[in-house]
Amino acid sequence: MGFGIFLDLKFHDIPNTVAGAVAAASKLPNVRLMTVHTLGGLAMMRAARDAAGDKKTRPRMIGVTILTSHDAATLRSVGISGSTGSRALALAKLAKQAGLDGVVASAHEATAIRKACGPRFLIVVPGVRPTSAAAGDQARVATPAQAIRAGADYLVVGRPITSAPSPRHAALAIAQEIASAV
Repeated sequence: MGFGIFLDLKFHDIPNTVAGAVAAASKLPNVRLMTVHTLGGLAMMRAARDAAGDKKTRPRMIGVTILTSHDAATLRSVGISGSTGSRALALAKLAKQAGLDGVVASAHEATAIRKACGPRFLIVVPGVRPTSAAAGDQARVATPAQAIRAGADYLVVGRPITSAPSPRHAALAIAQEIASAV
C-alpha cells in the first residue's frame, strides 16, 4: 500500500550482531524508522547507524530509552538507579552522541529531551492514551494532545485503536485530538 514502516524491533546485542541485523533490515522496502535499544551502548548505536547505510537513503535510526511500562521501581529491580526521567534523558544524550536521528521516550521526558538534544532530534512517544482509554500495562502515559505539546514528532498509539469496538472511530477521534493540539 506504500505506507512507510516503523520497524520497532529494538535491536540490542553486541555491535557486530546489531550491525548485521540493521544492514539486513535496512534493505526491506519502505522502512522509514528503525529502533535500537540505547542500553546497548555507544559502540552498538554507532555500529547500527553505520550499518543502516547512507544518511540520505537509510531509515532514520531511533534509540529506545526507557520503556513506558517501566517506573522507578522497575528500574531499581533491574539495577538501574535514578528516576525514569533522568535515565531517559541521559540515554537520549548518548543516542545523539552516537549519531542517531532521535529516540523513543515517554511524553514525560520529551520536553527535557527536546531542550537537551535540539529541534531536529526526533522524539517518538509511545504510551499514548486518549483520556477515556485505560493505561493497561503502561506506567507513564499521556494523551495525544499532551504528547504533542511536550514535543513529540511521532506518536505510537496501539491498543486504544486496535482494541476499540470501532478502530476507525477511535483512530479518527485521536487524529482530531492531535489536530487540535498542533
